[in-house]
Amino acid sequence: MRAMQVTEYGQPLEMCEVTMPVPGPGEVRLRNHAVGMNFGDILLVEGTYQEKPPLPFTLGMEVCGTVDALGDGVSNLTVGQRVAVFAGSGGLAEYGVFPASSAVPIPDAMTEADAAAFLVAYGTSHVALDYKARLQPGERLLVLGASGGVGLTAVELGKLMGAEVIACARGKAKLEVARAAGADHLIDSDTDDIRAAVKGFGGADVVYDPVGGEQFNAAMRACNPEARLIPLGFASGGVPQIPANILLVKNLTVIGFYWGGYMKFRPSVITDSFAQLFRWYQEGRLKPHVSHELPLARANEALDLLRARKSTGKVVVTI
Repeated sequence: MRAMQVTEYGQPLEMCEVTMPVPGPGEVRLRNHAVGMNFGDILLVEGTYQEKPPLPFTLGMEVCGTVDALGDGVSNLTVGQRVAVFAGSGGLAEYGVFPASSAVPIPDAMTEADAAAFLVAYGTSHVALDYKARLQPGERLLVLGASGGVGLTAVELGKLMGAEVIACARGKAKLEVARAAGADHLIDSDTDDIRAAVKGFGGADVVYDPVGGEQFNAAMRACNPEARLIPLGFASGGVPQIPANILLVKNLTVIGFYWGGYMKFRPSVITDSFAQLFRWYQEGRLKPHVSHELPLARANEALDLLRARKSTGKVVVTI
């Protein structure tokens, strides 16, 4: 079968012919249909992600596919069932083997592209805002990187949860995407003073930050007393060094959050979140935004779109 693999760190993916995988105990084989691309995939290619698979490996951590074969002991899935999977790798191939415990049946009404764009982005934002930050109706939510894969879902979910949403992104076109997702206020990170703008809207009660760097610093200084800040990524390349004196004076809380970690130590948090998110999807209250769909052979272009920040919402590779 064909697979787009990382054969050398820091180099483009290569299309390879590899052996069809066989599911082991507790595993499921999928005929892959679509893969949602993530910033973590770029880190995997560079060899700087939290986990570093041995070379060569097949990229693609967020997958929608049809169950093709079951390993021993798998009883919660059936051959022919459509599922979405969040795994470390294996999506950018015609078939993939994944832990059955990571496979989530998807609603009949959900398209394969939507499913591939759904788990990581919506799952991350929902657990961050609901379970971790305890976002309340009427609070003011500041979303940095608001047009990106996770940022756009934070805008959409924040509005759905009753918050007043401030979206911060680069340029008018990306801000219009955030407005369409429900943002009440817009800040252009290229031209606006983020701290002054947020204060002008009344300050932030919750900050959702996949960007880091100076944007985090500006947001922290625009927080209201008892605000909660969630640094969940550092797309700017800058990891904030948080001054404890500002936390003290304003009674701020900075919340550590790694969504994938819950798969290991408290998976019920994620499964409960998915149940709510799928309900909202079926009710028509969530609409995944996919700016680009590319075929498997153009997976390197999909990564380049993320690197250059030329996409909005999600980039999906179809198999």
